[in-house]
This record gives sequence, C-alpha cells and structure tokens, in this order.
Amino acid sequence: MKYILFILFSLSFVARAQVVNKADTKPQSKKEDTLVIDSGKKDSLKIFKPTINDYLYQTQFSEKKVFDTVMTFDKTYIFSQQNNKDNFGRVQTANIGSGFNPLVFEVNDEQNLSLLPSNKSYMIIGANDVKYYDVKTPTATFVYHNAMRNGAALTSTYTQNIGKRFNFALEYMGLRSQGLYRNSLAANNNTLFSGHYISKSGNYEIFAHYLHQNVNNQESGGITEDNLFMNGDSNYSNRQNAQVNLASSSSQFSYRRYYLSHQFTPFNSGKFPFSIRHIISHQGNKYYYNQTALEPYWYDAPTELVDGFPLTTKKYSENFSNTVSLVFNNEKFKLDAGVRYQMIKFGIRDIVALNNVPFPGELKENRIGAVGNLQVKLWDKIQLNSFLEFSNGSQFKSYLKTTNNLKFEPVKDYFVNAKVNFQSAYPSFNYLLNTSVYNNFNYYLENAKNQSVMEVGGSINLKWFKTEIFANYFRIDNFTYFDSDGNPKQSDNSVNISQIGGDATFSFNKFHLNTRVHFQNTLTNKELLPMPSFIGRANFFYQTQAFKKAAEIQAGIKVYYFSKFASRDYFPVLNEYILPRADSFSIGGQPIADIYINMKVKKMFFFIEGQQIGTVISNNKAYAFPHYPVYDFRLNIGIVWYLFN
Repeated sequence: MKYILFILFSLSFVARAQVVNKADTKPQSKKEDTLVIDSGKKDSLKIFKPTINDYLYQTQFSEKKVFDTVMTFDKTYIFSQQNNKDNFGRVQTANIGSGFNPLVFEVNDEQNLSLLPSNKSYMIIGANDVKYYDVKTPTATFVYHNAMRNGAALTSTYTQNIGKRFNFALEYMGLRSQGLYRNSLAANNNTLFSGHYISKSGNYEIFAHYLHQNVNNQESGGITEDNLFMNGDSNYSNRQNAQVNLASSSSQFSYRRYYLSHQFTPFNSGKFPFSIRHIISHQGNKYYYNQTALEPYWYDAPTELVDGFPLTTKKYSENFSNTVSLVFNNEKFKLDAGVRYQMIKFGIRDIVALNNVPFPGELKENRIGAVGNLQVKLWDKIQLNSFLEFSNGSQFKSYLKTTNNLKFEPVKDYFVNAKVNFQSAYPSFNYLLNTSVYNNFNYYLENAKNQSVMEVGGSINLKWFKTEIFANYFRIDNFTYFDSDGNPKQSDNSVNISQIGGDATFSFNKFHLNTRVHFQNTLTNKELLPMPSFIGRANFFYQTQAFKKAAEIQAGIKVYYFSKFASRDYFPVLNEYILPRADSFSIGGQPIADIYINMKVKKMFFFIEGQQIGTVISNNKAYAFPHYPVYDFRLNIGIVWYLFN
C-alpha cells in the first residue's frame, strides 16, 4: 500500500508541474494561449486556468467529448440507478447488483461466442465501452449509491495526462448490498486500468486497457409464500422474516480482458490518408454455481442426484483475438478492412454422462475471419455507418454480423434514422453445456443451429417537444431459449416481434413533463418469448436555479408501468430466464412511483428519491419475476462528484 501511495503522490506532483510552468519553456500555440491568464512577465511563472472544454473522454478511435456536467432531466434516470444506465425496459429485483428482468428483446454482443449468463450481463463493460481521457489537470470522479438494507456502491475514477500525449486512468467499482430478503447478498467489483498515447506527429496512436470484473450473488430462489406477501401479512412487515426457497446457494461470474489497439500512419496523412491498425486481446470468462449442501428445492428423490458429483460447478470460456486492418480516412469517407484470427475455448470442470455417453470436457477451435467498417458523411446532412464481421470455425460454425445505420436531415433540425441489422451466430455458450449434481440440469445441446436475428427499424426526431418516434421489427430464426425445466431448446419456426413507441418533453416555464411509451407484440411463437404489450414512463418535474444561481434544483415525480403478462422465471442455477414453471404467475400492472429532488452545486450532483411511494399507503404487490418481489419504499441516494484539480 505504501508503494501505491508513493506512486500516486509522485504522479500528482508531476501533474502540478504541468499546470505551473517555467517562463523559459517553449511558447504555446495560439490555440492553447486561451488558457494563459498570466504570461509570466512579472514573476517568471505562467498560470493556466483550464475550462470544462479541456476535460475530454472518448472510446477508441472515436471523437472526443466534453465531460457532461449539465443538469439535464435524463440524469435522474441514469444516476438513480446502480449501474449508471437508463433501465427503461427492465425491472429490478429487491436488491441492487442482482440483475433485472428484461421486458423488451435486445441483442447483447458480449454474449456472442462466449460464456455470459444473461443475468450477469448488466454490469459488464465491453471493449467499446471503455473510456479514454485527455485532461489538462488530474481529474477524479466519484459515483455513489446507497444499498438496500446494508452496504453501498462506489465507483471511483482517477485520470491524468503525463505530457500532452499520454493519459492513464484507474477505475474501481465496489458494491456490497444485503438486499431486503434472506440470502440475497450482492458483492460485485471491477478494476479497470486504461491508457492512451498519440505521438507528436499524430502518426501513431495506441489504446490499451486491462479489466477484471466480478459479479457475485447469493441465490434465494424467491419467496415461498407469495399469498402472504400480496395480502400484506403482518409477519412479512420485516422482509427478513419471509421464507425463501434456497438456503446455501450462490453464483459467481468473473470477466477478465487484456486489450491493445494501435494504429500507424506511415505517410503524410494529408496526402496519403492510409493507416495500419492492429488489435490484440484476450478475454476469459468463468461462471460458478456454489452450494454448501444439497437444496431440496431442486429435487424430490435421491434418484434425481448424480452420485459423487461435487456441489460446486464451473464453466469457462476464453477468446484470443488478433486483427490487422488497413484504414483509409479522410474528412467525409472512412473505410477500414482487415483479417481476424481467433482461438476460442469453452469447457466445464466436472464431466457427467448422459445415457452412458460422457459430455465433452472442452470445445475449442481456431477461427479465421474478416472485419470492416464504413463511415460516409455528405453535405453535413447525411451520415452512413456500416459494420461487417464474418468468421468461420469447425466447432462453433460460421458467424456473421452486420449493422447499417443511416442518418439524414431532410429539413433543418428534423432527423431521420434508419437501420438494418443482421446477425447469425452460434447460441451463447451457456446454452450449450451444463453439468450439475441435479440430474435434471445436465444437458448438452449438440449440433446446435445458428440463431439468426434480423432487425429493421428507424426513428424520426422532431423539433416539436423534442419528440422521437421509433419503430422496429425483429425476425429471429432458430430462436434459442430455456424451457420450464431449464433445458435449452431451439424453435422450429421464426419468432417475429414488432415494436413502436416514442419520447417527448413538454415544457411550460419551469415545469416539464417527459414521457416515453413502448408498445410491442410477439407476432409468432408468443409463448416462447413472453413480454408485456406496453411499457410506459412519465416524469413530471420542476427545474430552477437557486441560492443566487449557485445551485440548480430538480423536483418531481416519476411513474414507471408495464402491463400484466406471464413472465419468464429466473433460474439461479444458470442465471438465465426460463419459460414459466407450474407454480409461476403473471406479473405487472402495478405502477412504480418515485418522488425525487435533485441538486447540482458546482460539479457535484445529488439524486435523492423516495422509491415505491405507493407502498407507504398500500401493500406492495409488484414483482420483478414470479416469486421475486420488487423493492418496497426506500430512500435512494445517488451522488456524482467531478474533481478537476
């Protein structure tokens, strides 16, 4: 620890040396002179006063953006949530860090050719989500959330530039939350180191990061007496008195990635805008289901157990990827295309036999493929972004993914977005193979077919009331799902989904109303993917400056609602969602209302909510899954603090 403190102290000293410079250093360019408030003629010192525009971030090879320190209404959707995302289209259980029930269909790229249980995916930071910074002075960010019952969640980020061209960042997130019900502890954390360097000439640029994430949860199996919960039985006033189905089970997911991406431009980029790009990465995923004793909830007779099988099971996957691309880049046209080599593994630690045929211990292959990106900008009115990736292997078959997005402005301040996306991929590895001490949960999906997803849709952004109207259509062939027994299946016929909705904000003086509606329908094979037909949210709030404009305040009420439907069950053994079991029931039709007051003071934000205020005057009857209630009334606190030293 003392060495770490010494390093941080040394780096901070270096950073201060960047801010106060000797007068005999090289004169700065005219662009940078806007920061000089004392040229040093009087006392040999140059004093700099950075502005918010000097604190930037980006994802790899993208445009830089300024730190967002403006008090906008959408922040109440983001920073009131533990994962710092707008979770519209999801519903949370009675603990933070324990996942969500997804109410709409969406494709998660992180699950392609990897092991990633669906309920562990909400915390994962993908390679394209990692932020790289460019800051004039050392910068720290803290994002705090209180937990349910006991605990807290805190994300801390420290970043600084060493010189003008190199930046490093350290981020740590720690979460520990007991939850309202027994055996529902969540203990998650992630560590992220990132760095970005660009040469003086701009001909060489590098992005690198290391990420290690853990998503660990106790598994309760849900409450056993739903009738007592819904009737508001006095014995349930203390939720810790509620009986749950599992007594000694937990799940662990570990996600680790090493990543390096760099680009070299050998010639004058003004005359020959060609570059060579190289990306190399290694990703390892591990999933454990732990028990200290057999759980009677999962079996009825000893014949349903595997003799001598360990109580704890383990799965893992690895993906080593190496890509070389040629990049053509100018102001209006950008194209990169290259080849990709991958080594992929998926395996289990303990092997069982089904019908006297042993399951494979490990599936692995080498893959060769191609990747490409195209970006076109015309007349500042039309923008096209296309991506294509194809690879082929002997074990996990072919993989094809293409995304195509067109944005244009037919009339000033009115935008049209259109998209056509397609993906054909082997089922996520959690569907392929599982071993367990419980016979019913052993499966091997041999000779699986690629699941194909076609998406066609778009949106229109109107100037009136800041309105967005959207529509999407999905066609899913060989839809892969878990049946009510937790076994993987693939549909014989396609699943077709339609979605339509919109978002608008109405304002009168300092009063505002933001609404979002989402209508959806599973047109075919509805029983394989049950979803609510309607999801809606309304946020009525008042926003004003206060304390002689030293602060800004938002105060209002939010209501979130989804229609009643026969939801899938949450299955703790796999951390996946399965079709309704015999004891399942419909959920939804219960509005979830929050009152809140948010405040911004300089670069510090406070988000204070009274969540589920309806349960103060009536019984809580809202569920996230069958047997998993939504949280009761609670005081929810989020704090965001930017420190620009």
